[in-house]
Amino acid sequence: MRSPTKVGSLVIAAGVALVLTSCSNGSAGSDSASPTQMADQAQTAALKALTDGALVKYKQKSVIVRVVKDGVDLYTGAAGESMTGVPATTAMHTRNGAFAFTYIGETYAKMADQNVINLDEPISKWLPDLRDSSKVTIRNLLNMTSGYPDYVYQPAVQDGVQADPYKQWTDDEMIAVALSRPNYFAAGTNWGYSHTNYVILGKLLSKITGKSTSDVLSEYVLQPMQLNNTSSNGGTPAVPDPALHSFTSERRSFLKVPQKLPFYEEATFWNPSWTTANGAVQTSNVFDITTSMQIVGSGSQVSPEMYKQQVGPNLVGFGKKDPTGTCPVCRTLTPELNYGFGVVINGDWITQTKSFYGSSASGGYLPSEKLTISVIANTAADGFGPDGAYLNQNASFSMFTDIANLVAPGQAPPPRAG
Repeated sequence: MRSPTKVGSLVIAAGVALVLTSCSNGSAGSDSASPTQMADQAQTAALKALTDGALVKYKQKSVIVRVVKDGVDLYTGAAGESMTGVPATTAMHTRNGAFAFTYIGETYAKMADQNVINLDEPISKWLPDLRDSSKVTIRNLLNMTSGYPDYVYQPAVQDGVQADPYKQWTDDEMIAVALSRPNYFAAGTNWGYSHTNYVILGKLLSKITGKSTSDVLSEYVLQPMQLNNTSSNGGTPAVPDPALHSFTSERRSFLKVPQKLPFYEEATFWNPSWTTANGAVQTSNVFDITTSMQIVGSGSQVSPEMYKQQVGPNLVGFGKKDPTGTCPVCRTLTPELNYGFGVVINGDWITQTKSFYGSSASGGYLPSEKLTISVIANTAADGFGPDGAYLNQNASFSMFTDIANLVAPGQAPPPRAG
C-alpha cells in the first residue's frame, strides 16, 4: 500500500548456514525452515556488497535484506542507520503494510479449505447493509474484482492524513469515504486495485467468526507460521523495540515548505490506521516477512486446489482500462503482472510490496527455485526531490530485482510497467 500523497504513484500497488560474520547486524526471527547445506561464501559476500551499495545507488538511509533458498540462509544483513549514529540491524521492526493483505488472503484460503466459508457467497450474508453486498462475493474482494472504489485516493484521506498523520481512522469511516463515490464497475466485470476491499474483508472476518480481526489473523496465520515478531500492537501506532526509524519529505508541498529549506521529518510513529482494516495494521521484521512469503508462496499450509486459486495466474487476460476515467486503476492483467488473493503475481514470482512514508518493503517467493527474498529500505534525505517527491518510490523492489538477478540469473521478476 502507498502513502496517499499526491506525489506518490499507485501500487499494484531455512538449519546451520554459513553467513559471514559481518553480514548479520543483530538478529531475531522465527524462521521455521531447517537449513541442511552451507551457503556459498562468494555469493554471500556479493549479496553483502549489493546491500551496502544500495545505500548510495538508491539513496537509502537503511537497508535490511534476507535471502533464503531451499532452506539455506544465503544472506541476512543490514546496512546504514536507523537514526543518526544508530546502525540498522536485522532485528528491527517496521510496518508491514500490504503484507497484511497477504495474511488476510491466506486466512480466507484456510477458512475455505475448512468449509467455514464459500468464497463465492455474496457478502450480504454478513454485511446486508453494505452497498451492492448482494452482488459482491468474498472472492471479488480478495482478487480486486468487486468494483468498490478506493478510499485512499479521495481528498478526505489524501488531505486528512497529511494534515494530521496521527489521526486514528476507523473501518466504517474509510468505507464511508469509499462509498461516497460511485463504484468503479459492476462486480466481476473488471479489475481495479482498491484498499477498500481489504478493509471490508477485515470487517467481514469479525462478522463471520465473532472474534476480532487481529485474533482471527493470529489464529490462522501468525501462530501457524510462528510469526513471533508480527503484531497489530493492540490496534495502536506502536512499533516494538528495536524500531527501524523512517523519515520523509512527502509533506513538503502540502505544508508549503520552501524548497530552499531542508525538510526531512520523522515518520516512524505516524498512525497507519488508514492503510487497512483495524486489527490487520501490523508491524513485522525481515525474518517474519521472509517466513510468511515462503509459506504462502509454496502453499504448504493450504490444499493444492486452494493454492491454485490463491496464487495462480487465474486472472491473466482479464480486465480492461476504463476510458471514462471512473476507474483510473482498471487494467488488463498479464502474465507479467496479475493478482491473486492478497498477492501480486509478478511473472513466476509470488510477491508483496508496501510503502509507507519513507519506508518500503518487498518480499517474494520463486517456487521453481524455492527462493525467498525480502528487502526493507528506508529513504534517505537525498532520496526526495525538491518538491518532496520520491526519486525512487519503491527502492525495495528495485533492490529485490537486483538480488534476484544475482541469485537466480535470468529469473528476476519482470518490470512492473503501468
